[in-house]
Amino acid sequence: MLIDFFNGIVGALTNSNPQYLLPVCLGLIASFYVIHRLGGRTWAFIYVALIPFLNWSFGVIPEFTVAQPNETFTRGLSLHPMTVVTGLVFVVRDFVQREMKQMVLVCMALAIGWSFFYAWPVIAIASGLAFAISEFFDWLLFTFTKYRLSTRILLSSAVAAPIDTTIFLYGADLAKQLNAGGTLDFGGPFSMPLADGNTFHIANWVVFIIGKMVGAVVVSRVIRGREDAGKISPHEA
Repeated sequence: MLIDFFNGIVGALTNSNPQYLLPVCLGLIASFYVIHRLGGRTWAFIYVALIPFLNWSFGVIPEFTVAQPNETFTRGLSLHPMTVVTGLVFVVRDFVQREMKQMVLVCMALAIGWSFFYAWPVIAIASGLAFAISEFFDWLLFTFTKYRLSTRILLSSAVAAPIDTTIFLYGADLAKQLNAGGTLDFGGPFSMPLADGNTFHIANWVVFIIGKMVGAVVVSRVIRGREDAGKISPHEA
């Protein structure tokens, strides 16, 4: 039983590639060291672990069937159970930024980097683009409007959520099709392939955005209370 437990730990750490145990352990130790040296603590470690875990989950955790294949959706519709918790990433990210300021970008880079090992590459790319867009809008609002932090969280989430959700779900659909042996048909030198899977659909899209906005509203309310109480600066990064 102890051997089975050990093998399970090794399998989880190495994504079922035990031959990579040593480099993975060294990489995790290096990541831990970098985060700690830059001022990251509990929230930073949760953040770096949460993003690869969510990306990995879209490749291995079964989805709920919303609708069977029909004339409108030839592949049917499915809803991933982890969709409802994606908003937690934005909540955790805000606490990390409170710990590390703009060094949160280093944590994001580490998380996306580990996603390439633990998740399908297409999902990792889509996730990276989605988070980059969210960060860009947050930086844009803070730099040119100087809104207070609590307001900025709501506005940046409201603007970025539809865009990064579309990119991520599109990437998740492409990843599923490629993993199933599909090929990309660009149909021309400048055209893009259309994802014809069962993840990129309006139900998933709406639930994703709701999850993200609920997280943003909760964090915004908490921070607004601390701003009004004078515990933090309204213009804190």
